Amino acid sequence: MSWLVTPLGALLVLLVLRDVFHTLWHPTRHGGLSRLIMRAVWRLSAHRGARWRPAGLAGPLGMILVVVAWAVTVAVGWALVYWPRMPGDFSYADGLTPSDHAGPLDALYLSLVTLATLGLGDIAPTAGWLRVLAPVEALVGFVLLSATVAWILGIYPALARRRTLALRLSHLRDSRATTGALDSAGGAAVLDGLAAGLATLTVDFLQYAESYYFHDADEDTALPRRLGYALGLADRAAEAGHPDVRLSASVLRRALDDLAAVLDERFLRTGGGTGQVFAAYARDHGHPWSDEGPPPGAGDGS
Repeated sequence: MSWLVTPLGALLVLLVLRDVFHTLWHPTRHGGLSRLIMRAVWRLSAHRGARWRPAGLAGPLGMILVVVAWAVTVAVGWALVYWPRMPGDFSYADGLTPSDHAGPLDALYLSLVTLATLGLGDIAPTAGWLRVLAPVEALVGFVLLSATVAWILGIYPALARRRTLALRLSHLRDSRATTGALDSAGGAAVLDGLAAGLATLTVDFLQYAESYYFHDADEDTALPRRLGYALGLADRAAEAGHPDVRLSASVLRRALDDLAAVLDERFLRTGGGTGQVFAAYARDHGHPWSDEGPPPGAGDGS
């Protein structure tokens, strides 16, 4: 049996390590275990009425399930390596009968204890290669803990940057800035700042794709509600008289197009233009979409 069970266990461990690597250090659009779980929780939340997404449960719950799936899969994988060799290649503490503690649950117990680096010692490997393998599992457990911390420390700053950009767009819209007021060097600086924020956000979606599955209920910090305004702002600024404003508008429009391309390729798959992708993004996050023009009362300033 070991010729089948042992390679299966090793494969499970390697699959988790590969998923951790691609989730944290080399994200790809092909997804993996973490992406599948996050997407499944996100889609499930869409069918749970009006509570889950506005409460922001889908993203945090998805991350918890991913970490649990990593830990459980690694523990089961190592247990499948230990199980065929129990009890012969292991020593047992006094009071334990080896033949009574050589089943799959005992192997899983040993794996969990080792993965958590508890080192209880009531069951310990005696075969040479198993004595090396057990510390390796403990090292993998430490790697999983470090990866979880790194993931959290990376994804929440990315969410903060996204919400900050949405709030900047909300402030700009609520300030009733007219097209004429933006037709200046100051207006060009504002557009440049928005383009830089969008470029950072695009990289965040590439590096921390799971951040897509976090919902923002507050309309002022919900980016899907404000991308229509940014799109309209870029189009209006492209007709300004000031050459710096026209250049900045072109850069802003390119940043919006790049963001739409990443959203469509990684998550939405609409195949449409920038406005269509942003509309699909808003719908997927439960926000109304509008190609927002200037706020009421904001004319050309003439």
